[in-house]
Amino acid sequence: MSARPFDATTHDRIAQLGRRVLEGGEITREEGRWLFALEGGADIVDLLSWANRIREHFKGNKIHLCSIVNIKAGGCSENCRFCAQSAAYETDSPRYGLVESESVLAAAEEAGKNGVVGLGLVAAWRGLEEGPVLDELCCQFELLKQSGKARPDASLGMIRNQRVADRLRQAGVECYNHNLETSERFFSKVCTTHSYQDRVQTIRHLQQAGIRICSGGIIGMGENREDRCDLAFALKEIGAHIVPINILNAIAGTPFDKQEPLAPLEALKTIACFRFILPRQEIMVAGGRVVNLREAQSLMFMAGASALMVGNYLTTVNQPVEKDLQMLKDLGLDPRWDKHGFSDQVQQPAAAGTGAVTA
Repeated sequence: MSARPFDATTHDRIAQLGRRVLEGGEITREEGRWLFALEGGADIVDLLSWANRIREHFKGNKIHLCSIVNIKAGGCSENCRFCAQSAAYETDSPRYGLVESESVLAAAEEAGKNGVVGLGLVAAWRGLEEGPVLDELCCQFELLKQSGKARPDASLGMIRNQRVADRLRQAGVECYNHNLETSERFFSKVCTTHSYQDRVQTIRHLQQAGIRICSGGIIGMGENREDRCDLAFALKEIGAHIVPINILNAIAGTPFDKQEPLAPLEALKTIACFRFILPRQEIMVAGGRVVNLREAQSLMFMAGASALMVGNYLTTVNQPVEKDLQMLKDLGLDPRWDKHGFSDQVQQPAAAGTGAVTA
């Protein structure tokens, strides 16, 4: 097989787009789709190199660390096809009710020792309503905030009542994770018990309460590159501050358990494209990185990642946090970050009701 010829035009166009972003400009959706469609190792290495420059320009050498604690596991009413905690599927995922505050404070203590910025309290259910459960959770967030060990974050499903979002903010919640998951076009292939717009509305309630938004998605669920591009632009338009990129880790018993995994280079290219589109956001590589990136994990920072989920995930095991911290040290990256450190340069979302959030 003959070697693939060097394409100076592609090389120059990647550089042109990279320089534009470094100078404070933006790329168009059409240009984003062109980047997502890149093939060939040399072109992707060019893309990663520019994504790394963009990360260094906007984020320096700081890496934002987050962790989660599963405060209520299993039995979720929603049918998200990737999730082992859905009651619709038979999996080996554990099930238990709301944990006591002692477990949360112990997780916060461990997070603080490892330099983790945000600790997210995560629950498997459709969403959060007013009532005794909200009262109890607010007490836990207040205790977490008082401990000073980690920033109080949450991922508690959908919120359809502004009062609930306001209560969370009053209790100390600073950042809330609610992923769009994929493009609006592909969403019905992932979940049918709620809609993409339900997720957008939850984010609007949280923003109205003054809570920062952590929102991203999962790649490798059968979506195409255009879906990934549209997700990145939707996250930009909605005003996400932290953008987690999960790579599907197919769990036995879920509808996606036979899904072919993404190639590591395709996952790295996706991270780099997100960095071009979202230069100021914290792009966090989260679930699925160990099994999908394997020995290429350290390249996720060259691809533009500026944040990392450490510790175990909801239903799968991550590599030891000590190994993650050593990886950062070996790369000359600094995991220390202010507990309230968010970029104030993130574009604010369009006003609710304008129809600006599309995929």
